[in-house]
Amino acid sequence: MAALGMTMALAGCGSTAGSGDVTLRLVAADYGNGSSDRSDKYWAELARNFESEHPGIKIDIDVRSWKTVDKDVADMVAQDKAPDMAQIGSYADYAKQDKLYTADQILSVPTQANFLSQLADAGKVNRIQYGLPFIASARLLFYNKKLFGQSGLSAPKNWDDIQSDAEALKAAGVTTPIALPLGSEEAQGETMMWLLAGGGGYLNNADGSYDIDSDPNIKTFNWLKKNLVGAGLTGPIAPAKLDRTTAFKAFTSGQVGMLNGHPTLLLDARKAGIDVGMLPLPGFDGKPKPSMGVADWMMAFKQNGHAKEIGAFLDYVYEDKNVLDFVGQYDLLPVTYSANEAMAADSAYKELSTFQQVLPTAELYPSGKKSWGGVSQDIKDNIGKAVEPGGNPGVILGRIARDATAAEVAE
Repeated sequence: MAALGMTMALAGCGSTAGSGDVTLRLVAADYGNGSSDRSDKYWAELARNFESEHPGIKIDIDVRSWKTVDKDVADMVAQDKAPDMAQIGSYADYAKQDKLYTADQILSVPTQANFLSQLADAGKVNRIQYGLPFIASARLLFYNKKLFGQSGLSAPKNWDDIQSDAEALKAAGVTTPIALPLGSEEAQGETMMWLLAGGGGYLNNADGSYDIDSDPNIKTFNWLKKNLVGAGLTGPIAPAKLDRTTAFKAFTSGQVGMLNGHPTLLLDARKAGIDVGMLPLPGFDGKPKPSMGVADWMMAFKQNGHAKEIGAFLDYVYEDKNVLDFVGQYDLLPVTYSANEAMAADSAYKELSTFQQVLPTAELYPSGKKSWGGVSQDIKDNIGKAVEPGGNPGVILGRIARDATAAEVAE
């Protein structure tokens, strides 16, 4: 990042420039869809503005693809070249290795207290916060209003409606009445949305242990297999081979009637001229259930020191203007109370209001578990088999559950 005047010479290490200035390195994920909206443009401007107000601190920005950034940071840490900060998908493993600063070691009290409480709690390991939520999103059921209108349909209120609406869309010639992306890209997310709507989830609410093969979860996947996949309502690509990106592109091209989506899909659909309806994925019997929420994480590594300088930079990152600039660019949700209030009061963000309404009660991935990364990958690799012809949801969920419990005990 020569344009930023960066003086870093060694990848992965914080350093001190010859002038005595502290240089902090941030490795961050790219939220853009191409060269026109890469995230390094946001970080470059933010770093320049921060440096102009804090002449003793320089920021070295290293933005990487979501496909590799988590592994890249893991490799840096393994080589004892941890960045000062990383904005990636998970933090718990590093916290349990005692490699991270706690939130109260680096942040000012106002910044720390401003995080939405459920997101702050999700950033804790053993009740101590290490993960700082960076952005959030919630998931909703999207439907194509034009296709629904042409078939005389209204928004579904329960799973019977979802099935009957999909049948009507199929009869009208819609290629994919309802997309069920259980391919390797984000099957753990699609799975969690349906499990929550079916009255289950990944965890036992009583003690926080994995409960992946619970009766409600098995019932949910039996229903999906019989009533959607087996009925030919999920389109020409088998769910186990359908990735989220492919499903989203099909939706924005008008080939999908319904699918679960996040705020960025709303932006893409709007650009494509698709008239979108959105609502929380209905519960099996129509009774409201928690929606799924997602947070990505900022963390600060202790290896290079500089807690004071890291704190100054992160306090700046979480100022309302900077938070809203980022989430506004990518149609995401802010993680602080004050920025959420500002967004709710601004008509420019009115289309995100439905997501904001469900976020406070949304359930997040169990990212505080060190085992979650492996369990998540297991779900990605295998859950699609549960709805294949001849597949047995109880057997598949049971095997994933046993491995998850073993991984949790091994923590």
